[in-house]
Amino acid sequence: MYLPEHFQENEIEQLYCLIKLYPLGSLIIHANGELEANHLPFELDIKNNQLRAHIAKANPLYELLKQNESIDTLIIFQAENSYISPNWYLEKAIHHRAVPTWNYRVVHIRGKCRFVDDEKYLRGVLARLTREHENSQPVPWRMTDAPEDYIRKQLANIAAIEINILDIKGKFKLSQNRTEADIRNVAQALTEQHKTELAEEMLKQLNK
Repeated sequence: MYLPEHFQENEIEQLYCLIKLYPLGSLIIHANGELEANHLPFELDIKNNQLRAHIAKANPLYELLKQNESIDTLIIFQAENSYISPNWYLEKAIHHRAVPTWNYRVVHIRGKCRFVDDEKYLRGVLARLTREHENSQPVPWRMTDAPEDYIRKQLANIAAIEINILDIKGKFKLSQNRTEADIRNVAQALTEQHKTELAEEMLKQLNK
């Protein structure tokens, strides 16, 4: 990933926070001379420095993981992003030396991915992932809500995967290379487009 110093996010807690808010990651591997990509909701285990997820056994990734002890993996997480118009820069009205760009926040994780052949482990991954995302519901769904025979049938068709994290990098491209006036003006324009999260993240950069 191209990562200029002024866009590099070094606060690990900020990277963890992004993953938890946007857990759908793009898992990318290189196998048999080809690139393979899968989009999966992940569980982040900070204590053990791991990511966990599950895949369908019909997914070609399952057979690849069965045939290899572990596979080098890149996982990409992306937060809210937006087109940035040069018309939002105050300086544009003065000298017109401005072009469009795109603001975004991403986290790249490199690690070793492996298949975990253990039903108890799989149940744990699913239970925690479900609990995390059901907690905001008026009546949270639990795995125990469904008949056990139905759950067992579903479990037979999926497999748990585990990624040991070897490296984590964050790129928060939030107009850090612009003036404070431009940053505030862009943030205001984004707020008017209801992209408040991205606007707030831009303004946070002013306090660093």
